[in-house]
Amino acid sequence: MAAPIRDERAYPAYAAFCRETLAQYHFLVGRVEFGGLGVDVRVVDEDPYADAESMIEDARRSRLKVWASTATGNPHPYLSDNENDMFRAVHDVFGHAAIGRGFDRHGEEAAWMKHSRMYSPLAGRALATETRGQNCARIFGYTDGQFAEQKVALLPRAFSDRPVAVY
Repeated sequence: MAAPIRDERAYPAYAAFCRETLAQYHFLVGRVEFGGLGVDVRVVDEDPYADAESMIEDARRSRLKVWASTATGNPHPYLSDNENDMFRAVHDVFGHAAIGRGFDRHGEEAAWMKHSRMYSPLAGRALATETRGQNCARIFGYTDGQFAEQKVALLPRAFSDRPVAVY
């Protein structure tokens, strides 16, 4: 909650995050005959899903609705609205739908764990702020259920670096 809205030290991580998110988005919506997944993504002006199951079912049918960043009244200080919408699409599919988990605090954590594997370590630091950081702010700071203010800052490495699997 106390993190600055813009921390210039986070810009390299956000630049990598943006590049990697755009590549994931192009794979998501790319034509199947050219190696893409062919998902039809539509940006809408209100929350499109009553529950995660509805979103997951849409994703299985190669379609997805994303709540427009401009409609939430919570602009991102680094990403454009289009880039932020693209991130929401890839995170919903490659995070939530990939593991069948919802948008509660446990589902958000599980989606971060899954989706973080698709990012480089540098970009993953920004992903952690976008997912884990906002999730924690929503749980502990915004008790009315609203989205946390979007920020360009990095969480301490203990919270942003992916855990190493131990077998």
